[in-house]
Amino acid sequence: MVDEVRIQGLGVIDEAVLDLSPGFNVVTGETGAGKTMVVTSLGLLFGGRADPQRVRPGADRATVEGRIVVDPGGRVMERVEESGGELDDGALIVTRSVSAEGRSRAFLGGRSVPVNVLINLADDLVAVHGQSDQQRLLQSARQRGALDRYAGGALTKPMRAYTKAYQRHRQVTALLEELTTRARERTQEADMLRFGLEEIEKVDPKEGEDADLAAEEERLGHADALRGAADTAHEALLGDAAAAFEAANVTSLLGQARNALDAVREHDPELAALADRLAEAGYLVSDVGTDLASYAESVDADPSRLAVVQERRAELTGLIRKYGGPDATAAEVLEWARRSAARLTDLEGDDDRIEQLRTEHAELTERLAAEAGELTEVRTRAAERFSGAVTEELTALAMPHARVIVTVAPTGDYGPHGVDEVEVRLAPHPGANPLPLHKGASGGELSRVMLAIEVVFAGADPVPTFVFDEVDAGVGGKAAVEIGRRLARLARNAQVIVVTHLPQVAAFADQHLLVEKSDDGTVTSSGVTALDREGRVRELSRMLAGLEDSELGRAHAEELLAMASEER
Repeated sequence: MVDEVRIQGLGVIDEAVLDLSPGFNVVTGETGAGKTMVVTSLGLLFGGRADPQRVRPGADRATVEGRIVVDPGGRVMERVEESGGELDDGALIVTRSVSAEGRSRAFLGGRSVPVNVLINLADDLVAVHGQSDQQRLLQSARQRGALDRYAGGALTKPMRAYTKAYQRHRQVTALLEELTTRARERTQEADMLRFGLEEIEKVDPKEGEDADLAAEEERLGHADALRGAADTAHEALLGDAAAAFEAANVTSLLGQARNALDAVREHDPELAALADRLAEAGYLVSDVGTDLASYAESVDADPSRLAVVQERRAELTGLIRKYGGPDATAAEVLEWARRSAARLTDLEGDDDRIEQLRTEHAELTERLAAEAGELTEVRTRAAERFSGAVTEELTALAMPHARVIVTVAPTGDYGPHGVDEVEVRLAPHPGANPLPLHKGASGGELSRVMLAIEVVFAGADPVPTFVFDEVDAGVGGKAAVEIGRRLARLARNAQVIVVTHLPQVAAFADQHLLVEKSDDGTVTSSGVTALDREGRVRELSRMLAGLEDSELGRAHAEELLAMASEER
Protein backbone atom coordinates (compact mmCIF):
# COMPACT_ATOMS: atom_id res chain seq x y z
CA MET A 1 0.00 0.00 0.00
CA VAL A 2 0.96 3.66 -0.30
CA ASP A 3 2.08 4.63 3.21
CA GLU A 4 3.10 8.26 2.73
CA VAL A 5 3.25 10.86 -0.04
CA ARG A 6 5.35 14.04 0.17
CA ILE A 7 4.50 16.81 -2.29
CA GLN A 8 6.52 19.96 -3.00
CA GLY A 9 5.88 22.74 -5.51
CA LEU A 10 2.90 21.11 -7.22
CA GLY A 11 0.02 23.40 -8.21
CA VAL A 12 -1.27 25.26 -5.15
CA ILE A 13 0.68 22.92 -2.86
CA ASP A 14 3.87 24.46 -1.56
CA GLU A 15 4.67 21.54 0.70
CA ALA A 16 2.42 18.81 2.07
CA VAL A 17 2.61 15.33 3.53
CA LEU A 18 -0.16 12.74 3.16
CA ASP A 19 -0.11 9.99 5.77
CA LEU A 20 -2.31 7.28 4.31
CA SER A 21 -3.71 4.27 6.06
CA PRO A 22 -4.90 0.84 4.96
CA GLY A 23 -8.56 0.68 4.02
CA PHE A 24 -10.63 3.66 2.90
CA ASN A 25 -8.88 7.07 2.74
CA VAL A 26 -10.93 10.08 1.73
CA VAL A 27 -9.60 13.52 0.73
CA THR A 28 -11.88 16.54 0.96
CA GLY A 29 -11.58 20.31 0.95
CA GLU A 30 -13.14 23.42 -0.48
CA THR A 31 -13.12 23.99 -4.23
CA GLY A 32 -9.67 25.00 -5.38
CA ALA A 33 -8.01 23.80 -2.20
CA GLY A 34 -5.79 21.39 -4.11
CA LYS A 35 -7.58 18.07 -3.67
CA THR A 36 -6.98 17.10 -7.28
CA MET A 37 -3.24 17.67 -6.78
CA VAL A 38 -3.31 14.60 -4.55
CA VAL A 39 -4.39 12.46 -7.50
CA THR A 40 -2.00 14.33 -9.79
CA SER A 41 0.87 13.57 -7.43
CA LEU A 42 0.02 9.87 -7.39
CA GLY A 43 -0.20 9.93 -11.18
CA LEU A 44 3.28 11.46 -11.41
CA LEU A 45 4.61 8.95 -8.91
CA PHE A 46 3.56 6.10 -11.17
CA GLY A 47 4.79 7.46 -14.50
CA GLY A 48 2.07 9.95 -15.45
CA ARG A 49 2.73 12.73 -17.97
CA ALA A 50 5.03 15.44 -16.64
CA ASP A 51 3.26 18.77 -17.24
CA PRO A 52 5.54 21.74 -16.41
CA GLN A 53 2.43 23.92 -16.05
CA ARG A 54 1.68 21.99 -12.85
CA VAL A 55 4.88 23.32 -11.28
CA ARG A 56 4.01 25.94 -8.67
CA PRO A 57 4.77 29.50 -9.87
CA GLY A 58 8.09 30.61 -8.41
CA ALA A 59 9.28 27.04 -7.79
CA ASP A 60 12.15 25.47 -9.73
CA ARG A 61 10.51 22.06 -9.81
CA ALA A 62 7.68 19.94 -8.49
CA THR A 63 8.68 16.85 -6.51
CA VAL A 64 6.61 13.90 -5.33
CA GLU A 65 8.05 11.22 -3.07
CA GLY A 66 6.10 8.14 -2.14
CA ARG A 67 6.79 5.58 0.54
CA ILE A 68 5.21 2.27 -0.49
CA VAL A 69 4.97 -0.94 1.51
CA VAL A 70 5.62 -3.91 -0.80
CA ASP A 71 6.09 -7.66 -0.45
CA PRO A 72 9.89 -8.24 -0.18
CA GLY A 73 9.50 -11.49 -2.10
CA GLY A 74 6.91 -10.35 -4.63
CA ARG A 75 7.01 -9.43 -8.30
CA VAL A 76 7.28 -5.70 -7.60
CA MET A 77 10.45 -6.25 -5.59
CA GLU A 78 11.90 -8.39 -8.39
CA ARG A 79 11.47 -5.48 -10.79
CA VAL A 80 12.98 -3.06 -8.28
CA GLU A 81 16.05 -5.28 -7.86
CA GLU A 82 16.38 -5.63 -11.65
CA SER A 83 16.62 -1.83 -11.78
CA GLY A 84 19.28 -1.81 -9.05
CA GLY A 85 16.99 -0.39 -6.34
CA GLU A 86 16.53 -1.52 -2.76
CA LEU A 87 14.18 -1.08 0.17
CA ASP A 88 14.62 1.66 2.74
CA ASP A 89 13.72 0.45 6.22
CA GLY A 90 11.37 -2.15 4.73
CA ALA A 91 9.61 0.25 2.32
CA LEU A 92 10.09 1.24 -1.32
CA ILE A 93 10.86 4.92 -1.96
CA VAL A 94 9.67 6.23 -5.33
CA THR A 95 10.53 9.81 -6.36
CA ARG A 96 9.47 11.86 -9.38
CA SER A 97 10.44 15.44 -10.14
CA VAL A 98 9.41 17.82 -12.91
CA SER A 99 11.32 21.02 -13.59
CA ALA A 100 9.68 24.25 -14.67
CA GLU A 101 11.33 23.69 -18.07
CA GLY A 102 9.63 20.29 -18.42
CA ARG A 103 12.55 17.98 -17.60
CA SER A 104 11.49 14.91 -15.66
CA ARG A 105 13.49 12.56 -13.45
CA ALA A 106 12.48 9.35 -11.70
CA PHE A 107 14.09 7.39 -8.86
CA LEU A 108 13.17 3.91 -7.69
CA GLY A 109 14.63 2.45 -4.52
CA GLY A 110 17.43 5.03 -4.55
CA ARG A 111 18.38 4.49 -8.19
CA SER A 112 17.70 6.73 -11.18
CA VAL A 113 15.44 4.93 -13.66
CA PRO A 114 13.56 5.71 -16.90
CA VAL A 115 9.95 6.82 -16.37
CA ASN A 116 8.78 3.69 -18.24
CA VAL A 117 9.98 1.61 -15.29
CA LEU A 118 7.49 3.45 -13.04
CA ILE A 119 4.73 2.94 -15.61
CA ASN A 120 5.37 -0.81 -15.72
CA LEU A 121 5.57 -0.97 -11.94
CA ALA A 122 2.21 0.80 -11.60
CA ASP A 123 0.40 -2.18 -13.15
CA ASP A 124 1.10 -4.15 -9.96
CA LEU A 125 0.65 -1.31 -7.49
CA VAL A 126 -2.18 1.07 -8.30
CA ALA A 127 -5.29 1.55 -10.43
CA VAL A 128 -6.43 5.14 -10.96
CA HIS A 129 -10.11 5.72 -11.75
CA GLY A 130 -10.85 9.34 -12.53
CA GLN A 131 -13.01 11.52 -14.74
CA SER A 132 -10.46 11.39 -17.56
CA ASP A 133 -10.46 7.60 -17.25
CA GLN A 134 -14.25 7.66 -17.71
CA GLN A 135 -13.87 9.47 -21.00
CA ARG A 136 -11.22 7.02 -22.15
CA LEU A 137 -13.48 4.13 -21.17
CA LEU A 138 -16.04 5.39 -23.69
CA GLN A 139 -13.63 4.32 -26.44
CA SER A 140 -14.19 0.87 -27.92
CA ALA A 141 -10.57 -0.22 -27.50
CA ARG A 142 -10.63 0.76 -23.81
CA GLN A 143 -13.88 -1.14 -23.31
CA ARG A 144 -12.34 -4.22 -24.89
CA GLY A 145 -9.29 -3.84 -22.66
CA ALA A 146 -11.47 -3.48 -19.57
CA LEU A 147 -13.45 -6.62 -20.45
CA ASP A 148 -10.24 -8.57 -21.07
CA ARG A 149 -8.88 -7.61 -17.68
CA TYR A 150 -12.20 -8.54 -16.10
CA ALA A 151 -12.05 -11.95 -17.81
CA GLY A 152 -8.69 -12.46 -16.13
CA GLY A 153 -7.00 -15.85 -16.23
CA ALA A 154 -9.66 -17.44 -18.43
CA LEU A 155 -8.42 -15.30 -21.30
CA THR A 156 -4.68 -15.73 -20.70
CA LYS A 157 -4.11 -19.07 -22.44
CA PRO A 158 -6.30 -18.47 -25.54
CA MET A 159 -4.86 -14.95 -25.89
CA ARG A 160 -1.32 -16.34 -25.79
CA ALA A 161 -2.18 -18.94 -28.44
CA TYR A 162 -3.93 -16.34 -30.62
CA THR A 163 -1.02 -13.88 -30.33
CA LYS A 164 1.46 -16.55 -31.42
CA ALA A 165 -0.66 -17.50 -34.43
CA TYR A 166 -1.35 -13.84 -35.28
CA GLN A 167 2.31 -12.87 -35.27
CA ARG A 168 3.30 -15.81 -37.48
CA HIS A 169 0.34 -15.10 -39.78
CA ARG A 170 1.57 -11.52 -40.22
CA GLN A 171 5.11 -12.69 -40.95
CA VAL A 172 3.95 -15.20 -43.58
CA THR A 173 1.57 -12.66 -45.11
CA ALA A 174 4.32 -10.05 -45.40
CA LEU A 175 6.76 -12.56 -46.88
CA LEU A 176 4.21 -13.79 -49.40
CA GLU A 177 3.41 -10.23 -50.40
CA GLU A 178 7.09 -9.45 -50.86
CA LEU A 179 7.75 -12.59 -52.91
CA THR A 180 4.74 -12.11 -55.17
CA THR A 181 4.88 -8.34 -55.66
CA ARG A 182 8.62 -8.33 -56.35
CA ALA A 183 8.51 -11.19 -58.84
CA ARG A 184 9.67 -8.98 -61.72
CA GLU A 185 12.64 -7.63 -59.77
CA ARG A 186 13.60 -11.13 -58.67
CA THR A 187 13.40 -12.39 -62.28
CA GLN A 188 15.65 -9.59 -63.47
CA GLU A 189 18.13 -10.29 -60.68
CA ALA A 190 18.11 -14.03 -61.51
CA ASP A 191 18.74 -13.29 -65.21
CA MET A 192 21.67 -11.04 -64.36
CA LEU A 193 23.19 -13.62 -62.02
CA ARG A 194 22.65 -16.41 -64.53
CA PHE A 195 24.36 -14.40 -67.29
CA GLY A 196 27.34 -13.67 -65.06
CA LEU A 197 27.70 -17.29 -63.97
CA GLU A 198 27.52 -18.49 -67.57
CA GLU A 199 30.17 -15.95 -68.58
CA ILE A 200 32.47 -17.05 -65.77
CA GLU A 201 31.83 -20.73 -66.49
CA LYS A 202 32.73 -20.20 -70.15
CA VAL A 203 36.10 -18.63 -69.26
CA ASP A 204 36.56 -21.13 -66.40
CA PRO A 205 39.16 -19.19 -64.39
CA LYS A 206 41.36 -20.99 -61.84
CA GLU A 207 42.47 -19.51 -58.56
CA GLY A 208 45.96 -17.97 -58.98
CA GLU A 209 45.82 -18.39 -62.76
CA ASP A 210 46.04 -14.66 -63.42
CA ALA A 211 49.33 -14.38 -61.51
CA ASP A 212 50.80 -17.43 -63.27
CA LEU A 213 49.85 -16.09 -66.71
CA ALA A 214 51.35 -12.71 -65.94
CA ALA A 215 54.66 -14.36 -65.05
CA GLU A 216 54.59 -16.53 -68.17
CA GLU A 217 53.86 -13.58 -70.43
CA GLU A 218 56.76 -11.69 -68.89
CA ARG A 219 59.09 -14.63 -69.55
CA LEU A 220 57.92 -15.25 -73.15
CA GLY A 221 58.13 -11.56 -74.00
CA HIS A 222 61.83 -11.46 -72.97
CA ALA A 223 62.90 -14.98 -74.07
CA ASP A 224 65.91 -13.86 -76.20
CA ALA A 225 67.31 -11.62 -73.50
CA LEU A 226 66.83 -14.28 -70.85
CA ARG A 227 68.52 -16.99 -72.97
CA GLY A 228 71.43 -14.68 -73.90
CA ALA A 229 71.99 -13.74 -70.27
CA ALA A 230 71.98 -17.41 -69.24
CA ASP A 231 74.50 -18.33 -72.00
CA THR A 232 76.82 -15.50 -71.03
CA ALA A 233 76.69 -16.43 -67.38
CA HIS A 234 77.26 -20.10 -68.21
CA GLU A 235 80.30 -19.30 -70.34
CA ALA A 236 81.73 -17.09 -67.59
CA LEU A 237 81.37 -19.86 -65.06
CA LEU A 238 82.25 -22.94 -67.12
CA GLY A 239 83.70 -21.65 -70.38
CA ASP A 240 82.73 -22.49 -73.96
CA ALA A 241 83.34 -26.14 -74.84
CA ALA A 242 83.12 -25.36 -78.58
CA ALA A 243 85.85 -22.67 -78.48
CA ALA A 244 89.20 -23.34 -80.24
CA PHE A 245 91.08 -22.67 -77.04
CA GLU A 246 89.90 -22.60 -73.49
CA ALA A 247 89.57 -19.05 -72.15
CA ALA A 248 89.82 -18.29 -68.47
CA ASN A 249 86.55 -18.88 -66.59
CA VAL A 250 85.43 -18.89 -63.00
CA THR A 251 85.64 -22.66 -62.65
CA SER A 252 89.21 -22.89 -63.98
CA LEU A 253 90.31 -19.94 -61.86
CA LEU A 254 88.78 -21.51 -58.74
CA GLY A 255 90.57 -24.74 -59.64
CA GLN A 256 93.92 -22.95 -59.89
CA ALA A 257 93.41 -21.29 -56.54
CA ARG A 258 92.47 -24.57 -54.92
CA ASN A 259 95.51 -26.41 -56.40
CA ALA A 260 97.79 -23.68 -55.02
CA LEU A 261 96.42 -24.12 -51.54
CA ASP A 262 96.30 -27.91 -51.65
CA ALA A 263 100.07 -28.00 -52.27
CA VAL A 264 100.78 -26.51 -48.81
CA ARG A 265 97.63 -27.26 -46.76
CA GLU A 266 99.35 -29.78 -44.53
CA HIS A 267 101.51 -27.03 -43.03
CA ASP A 268 98.61 -24.99 -41.60
CA PRO A 269 95.06 -26.11 -40.60
CA GLU A 270 93.66 -22.62 -41.16
CA LEU A 271 94.87 -22.62 -44.75
CA ALA A 272 93.50 -26.14 -45.19
CA ALA A 273 90.04 -24.87 -44.15
CA LEU A 274 90.25 -22.12 -46.76
CA ALA A 275 91.15 -24.70 -49.40
CA ASP A 276 88.04 -26.72 -48.42
CA ARG A 277 85.87 -23.64 -48.82
CA LEU A 278 87.34 -23.06 -52.30
CA ALA A 279 86.46 -26.66 -53.15
CA GLU A 280 82.84 -26.06 -52.02
CA ALA A 281 82.71 -22.86 -54.08
CA GLY A 282 83.93 -24.78 -57.10
CA TYR A 283 81.22 -27.41 -56.72
CA LEU A 284 78.53 -24.66 -56.28
CA VAL A 285 79.73 -22.72 -59.34
CA SER A 286 79.74 -25.91 -61.39
CA ASP A 287 76.15 -26.71 -60.33
CA VAL A 288 74.96 -23.18 -61.15
CA GLY A 289 76.67 -23.38 -64.53
CA THR A 290 74.94 -26.67 -65.32
CA ASP A 291 71.54 -25.20 -64.28
CA LEU A 292 72.17 -22.16 -66.46
CA ALA A 293 72.78 -24.42 -69.44
CA SER A 294 69.52 -26.26 -68.77
CA TYR A 295 67.64 -22.94 -68.33
CA ALA A 296 69.04 -21.56 -71.59
CA GLU A 297 67.88 -24.65 -73.44
CA SER A 298 64.37 -24.37 -71.86
CA VAL A 299 63.84 -20.74 -72.78
CA ASP A 300 62.10 -20.67 -76.10
CA ALA A 301 60.79 -17.63 -77.91
CA ASP A 302 57.36 -19.03 -78.88
CA PRO A 303 55.25 -16.28 -80.50
CA SER A 304 52.20 -18.56 -80.77
CA ARG A 305 52.31 -19.43 -77.06
CA LEU A 306 52.76 -15.77 -76.20
CA ALA A 307 49.64 -14.93 -78.20
CA VAL A 308 47.66 -17.62 -76.37
CA VAL A 309 48.80 -16.33 -72.99
CA GLN A 310 47.98 -12.73 -73.86
CA GLU A 311 44.52 -13.70 -75.11
CA ARG A 312 43.81 -15.71 -71.94
CA ARG A 313 44.96 -12.83 -69.78
CA ALA A 314 42.64 -10.47 -71.63
CA GLU A 315 39.67 -12.77 -70.91
CA LEU A 316 40.56 -12.99 -67.23
CA THR A 317 41.14 -9.24 -66.95
CA GLY A 318 37.66 -8.60 -68.40
CA LEU A 319 36.06 -10.92 -65.84
CA ILE A 320 38.03 -9.46 -62.96
CA ARG A 321 37.06 -5.89 -63.84
CA LYS A 322 33.41 -6.87 -64.25
CA TYR A 323 32.89 -9.13 -61.24
CA GLY A 324 35.84 -8.52 -58.94
CA GLY A 325 36.24 -4.77 -58.79
CA PRO A 326 39.42 -2.65 -58.70
CA ASP A 327 42.65 -4.43 -57.75
CA ALA A 328 40.79 -7.76 -57.62
CA THR A 329 42.07 -11.20 -58.57
CA ALA A 330 40.67 -14.34 -60.12
CA ALA A 331 40.01 -15.65 -56.59
CA GLU A 332 37.53 -12.81 -55.97
CA VAL A 333 35.76 -13.56 -59.25
CA LEU A 334 35.35 -17.18 -58.10
CA GLU A 335 34.03 -15.94 -54.72
CA TRP A 336 31.44 -13.76 -56.53
CA ALA A 337 30.43 -16.83 -58.52
CA ARG A 338 29.96 -18.88 -55.33
CA ARG A 339 27.79 -16.20 -53.70
CA SER A 340 25.79 -15.62 -56.86
CA ALA A 341 25.15 -19.32 -57.33
CA ALA A 342 23.74 -19.51 -53.79
CA ARG A 343 21.57 -16.43 -54.35
CA LEU A 344 20.37 -17.83 -57.69
CA THR A 345 19.39 -21.06 -55.96
CA ASP A 346 17.30 -19.02 -53.51
CA LEU A 347 15.67 -17.05 -56.29
CA GLU A 348 14.95 -20.10 -58.41
CA GLY A 349 13.48 -21.77 -55.33
CA ASP A 350 11.05 -18.90 -54.69
CA ASP A 351 8.27 -20.56 -56.64
CA ASP A 352 8.46 -23.62 -54.41
CA ARG A 353 8.76 -21.37 -51.38
CA ILE A 354 5.73 -19.34 -52.43
CA GLU A 355 3.71 -22.52 -52.70
CA GLN A 356 4.87 -23.64 -49.26
CA LEU A 357 4.06 -20.24 -47.78
CA ARG A 358 0.61 -20.26 -49.34
CA THR A 359 -0.06 -23.64 -47.77
CA GLU A 360 1.19 -22.39 -44.39
CA HIS A 361 -0.83 -19.18 -44.78
CA ALA A 362 -4.02 -21.16 -45.35
CA GLU A 363 -3.30 -23.33 -42.32
CA LEU A 364 -2.53 -20.30 -40.17
CA THR A 365 -5.72 -18.57 -41.31
CA GLU A 366 -7.76 -21.57 -40.17
CA ARG A 367 -5.86 -21.71 -36.90
CA LEU A 368 -6.27 -17.96 -36.39
CA ALA A 369 -10.01 -18.24 -36.96
CA ALA A 370 -10.23 -21.03 -34.39
CA GLU A 371 -8.15 -19.10 -31.81
CA ALA A 372 -10.15 -15.92 -32.44
CA GLY A 373 -13.37 -17.90 -32.02
CA GLU A 374 -12.19 -19.13 -28.63
CA LEU A 375 -11.36 -15.55 -27.62
CA THR A 376 -14.85 -14.50 -28.64
CA GLU A 377 -16.40 -17.28 -26.55
CA VAL A 378 -14.38 -16.33 -23.45
CA ARG A 379 -15.20 -12.64 -23.91
CA THR A 380 -18.88 -13.39 -24.46
CA ARG A 381 -19.09 -15.36 -21.21
CA ALA A 382 -17.17 -12.62 -19.37
CA ALA A 383 -19.43 -9.96 -20.92
CA GLU A 384 -22.52 -11.72 -19.54
CA ARG A 385 -21.02 -11.81 -16.04
CA PHE A 386 -19.77 -8.23 -16.33
CA SER A 387 -23.18 -7.00 -17.56
CA GLY A 388 -24.96 -8.70 -14.66
CA ALA A 389 -22.52 -7.36 -12.07
CA VAL A 390 -22.73 -3.76 -13.32
CA THR A 391 -26.54 -3.93 -13.60
CA GLU A 392 -26.69 -5.17 -10.00
CA GLU A 393 -24.53 -2.25 -8.90
CA LEU A 394 -26.79 0.20 -10.74
CA THR A 395 -29.79 -1.14 -8.84
CA ALA A 396 -28.09 -0.11 -5.60
CA LEU A 397 -27.13 3.25 -7.13
CA ALA A 398 -30.74 4.40 -7.56
CA MET A 399 -31.07 3.06 -11.11
CA PRO A 400 -33.15 -0.06 -10.36
CA HIS A 401 -34.61 -0.36 -13.86
CA ALA A 402 -31.43 0.25 -15.83
CA ARG A 403 -29.64 -2.54 -17.67
CA VAL A 404 -26.08 -2.59 -18.87
CA ILE A 405 -25.32 -4.87 -21.79
CA VAL A 406 -21.79 -5.57 -22.97
CA THR A 407 -21.84 -6.72 -26.60
CA VAL A 408 -19.07 -8.72 -28.23
CA ALA A 409 -19.31 -8.57 -32.03
CA PRO A 410 -16.70 -10.27 -34.28
CA THR A 411 -15.67 -7.88 -37.05
CA GLY A 412 -13.87 -10.43 -39.21
CA ASP A 413 -10.68 -8.35 -39.32
CA TYR A 414 -7.83 -9.98 -37.46
CA GLY A 415 -6.03 -7.63 -35.11
CA PRO A 416 -3.49 -8.02 -32.31
CA HIS A 417 -6.30 -8.67 -29.82
CA GLY A 418 -8.60 -10.81 -31.94
CA VAL A 419 -11.56 -9.97 -34.15
CA ASP A 420 -13.94 -8.67 -31.49
CA GLU A 421 -15.43 -5.22 -31.10
CA VAL A 422 -16.59 -4.69 -27.53
CA GLU A 423 -19.20 -2.08 -26.67
CA VAL A 424 -20.87 -1.21 -23.37
CA ARG A 425 -24.52 -0.23 -23.87
CA LEU A 426 -27.14 1.15 -21.48
CA ALA A 427 -30.91 0.74 -21.38
CA PRO A 428 -31.90 3.30 -18.69
CA HIS A 429 -35.45 1.97 -18.27
CA PRO A 430 -37.59 -1.00 -19.34
CA GLY A 431 -38.49 -0.96 -23.00
CA ALA A 432 -35.61 1.30 -23.97
CA ASN A 433 -33.24 0.11 -26.64
CA PRO A 434 -29.71 -0.37 -25.32
CA LEU A 435 -27.53 2.42 -26.71
CA PRO A 436 -23.79 3.15 -26.49
CA LEU A 437 -22.91 4.90 -23.24
CA HIS A 438 -22.21 8.28 -24.82
CA LYS A 439 -25.68 8.21 -26.41
CA GLY A 440 -27.80 6.35 -23.88
CA ALA A 441 -26.92 8.05 -20.58
CA SER A 442 -27.44 11.52 -19.14
CA GLY A 443 -24.64 13.19 -17.21
CA GLY A 444 -25.75 11.89 -13.82
CA GLU A 445 -26.55 8.45 -15.20
CA LEU A 446 -23.18 8.27 -16.91
CA SER A 447 -21.39 9.03 -13.64
CA ARG A 448 -23.25 6.25 -11.86
CA VAL A 449 -22.76 3.80 -14.72
CA MET A 450 -19.08 4.59 -14.79
CA LEU A 451 -18.78 4.19 -11.05
CA ALA A 452 -20.60 0.87 -11.19
CA ILE A 453 -18.30 -0.28 -13.99
CA GLU A 454 -15.21 0.87 -12.14
CA VAL A 455 -16.23 -0.73 -8.84
CA VAL A 456 -16.98 -4.03 -10.59
CA PHE A 457 -13.83 -3.74 -12.66
CA ALA A 458 -11.74 -2.75 -9.66
CA GLY A 459 -13.01 -5.79 -7.79
CA ALA A 460 -11.53 -7.97 -10.53
CA ASP A 461 -8.26 -6.05 -10.60
CA PRO A 462 -5.49 -7.56 -8.45
CA VAL A 463 -3.71 -4.27 -7.60
CA PRO A 464 -3.48 -3.35 -3.90
CA THR A 465 -4.34 0.37 -4.19
CA PHE A 466 -7.25 2.08 -5.95
CA VAL A 467 -7.52 5.83 -6.51
CA PHE A 468 -10.89 7.41 -7.34
CA ASP A 469 -10.95 11.09 -8.35
CA GLU A 470 -14.46 12.52 -8.00
CA VAL A 471 -16.09 9.68 -9.90
CA ASP A 472 -19.17 10.49 -7.83
CA ALA A 473 -19.67 13.82 -9.65
CA GLY A 474 -23.31 14.40 -10.52
CA VAL A 475 -24.56 11.96 -7.87
CA GLY A 476 -26.30 12.72 -4.58
CA GLY A 477 -28.79 11.52 -2.02
CA LYS A 478 -29.35 7.81 -1.59
CA ALA A 479 -27.11 6.98 -4.55
CA ALA A 480 -24.24 8.83 -2.83
CA VAL A 481 -24.68 6.68 0.28
CA GLU A 482 -24.52 3.55 -1.86
CA ILE A 483 -21.36 4.84 -3.50
CA GLY A 484 -19.75 5.25 -0.10
CA ARG A 485 -20.97 1.82 0.97
CA ARG A 486 -19.44 0.15 -2.10
CA LEU A 487 -16.13 1.95 -1.81
CA ALA A 488 -15.97 0.87 1.84
CA ARG A 489 -16.69 -2.70 0.80
CA LEU A 490 -13.86 -2.52 -1.76
CA ALA A 491 -11.56 -1.18 0.96
CA ARG A 492 -11.93 -4.38 2.97
CA ASN A 493 -9.45 -6.09 0.64
CA ALA A 494 -7.45 -3.16 -0.74
CA GLN A 495 -6.32 0.36 -0.01
CA VAL A 496 -8.76 2.92 -1.45
CA ILE A 497 -7.99 6.63 -1.88
CA VAL A 498 -10.95 8.82 -2.87
CA VAL A 499 -11.15 12.53 -3.66
CA THR A 500 -14.78 13.53 -3.15
CA HIS A 501 -17.15 16.40 -2.50
CA LEU A 502 -19.92 14.17 -1.17
CA PRO A 503 -20.32 13.90 2.64
CA GLN A 504 -22.22 10.63 2.16
CA VAL A 505 -19.08 9.12 0.63
CA ALA A 506 -16.64 10.74 3.08
CA ALA A 507 -18.58 9.35 6.06
CA PHE A 508 -17.57 5.78 5.16
CA ALA A 509 -13.82 6.49 5.23
CA ASP A 510 -11.44 4.87 7.70
CA GLN A 511 -9.27 7.99 7.51
CA HIS A 512 -10.39 11.47 6.51
CA LEU A 513 -7.76 13.91 5.15
CA LEU A 514 -8.68 17.60 4.86
CA VAL A 515 -6.81 19.85 2.41
CA GLU A 516 -6.87 23.52 3.43
CA LYS A 517 -5.27 26.62 1.96
CA SER A 518 -3.36 29.09 4.09
CA ASP A 519 -4.11 32.80 4.09
CA ASP A 520 -1.83 33.37 1.09
CA GLY A 521 -3.73 30.79 -1.00
CA THR A 522 -1.20 27.99 -0.76
CA VAL A 523 -1.20 24.57 0.83
CA THR A 524 1.70 24.23 3.26
CA SER A 525 3.02 21.38 5.34
CA SER A 526 0.24 22.01 7.86
CA GLY A 527 -2.43 22.21 5.16
CA VAL A 528 -3.21 18.47 5.01
CA THR A 529 -4.77 17.26 8.23
CA ALA A 530 -5.91 13.82 9.34
CA LEU A 531 -9.23 14.59 11.06
CA ASP A 532 -10.36 13.15 14.36
CA ARG A 533 -14.02 12.48 15.15
CA GLU A 534 -14.79 16.10 15.97
CA GLY A 535 -12.91 17.34 12.92
CA ARG A 536 -14.84 14.95 10.70
CA VAL A 537 -18.15 16.22 12.09
CA ARG A 538 -17.14 19.82 11.34
CA GLU A 539 -15.96 18.96 7.79
CA LEU A 540 -19.03 16.87 6.97
CA SER A 541 -21.23 19.67 8.30
CA ARG A 542 -19.46 22.11 5.99
CA MET A 543 -19.93 19.72 3.07
CA LEU A 544 -23.61 19.24 3.91
CA ALA A 545 -24.71 22.77 4.80
CA GLY A 546 -21.80 24.97 3.84
CA LEU A 547 -21.50 25.94 7.51
CA GLU A 548 -19.09 24.21 9.86
CA ASP A 549 -21.00 25.08 13.03
CA SER A 550 -24.53 24.59 11.80
CA GLU A 551 -26.39 22.57 14.44
CA LEU A 552 -28.56 20.95 11.79
CA GLY A 553 -25.49 20.17 9.69
CA ARG A 554 -23.64 18.74 12.70
CA ALA A 555 -26.60 16.55 13.59
CA HIS A 556 -26.79 15.24 10.04
CA ALA A 557 -23.01 14.66 10.02
CA GLU A 558 -23.23 12.71 13.29
CA GLU A 559 -26.02 10.64 11.80
CA LEU A 560 -23.99 9.87 8.67
CA LEU A 561 -20.94 8.85 10.69
CA ALA A 562 -22.99 6.62 12.95
CA MET A 563 -24.70 4.93 10.01
CA ALA A 564 -21.40 4.39 8.19
CA SER A 565 -19.75 3.07 11.36
CA GLU A 566 -22.48 0.48 11.85
CA GLU A 567 -22.18 -0.75 8.27
CA ARG A 568 -18.37 -0.93 8.36
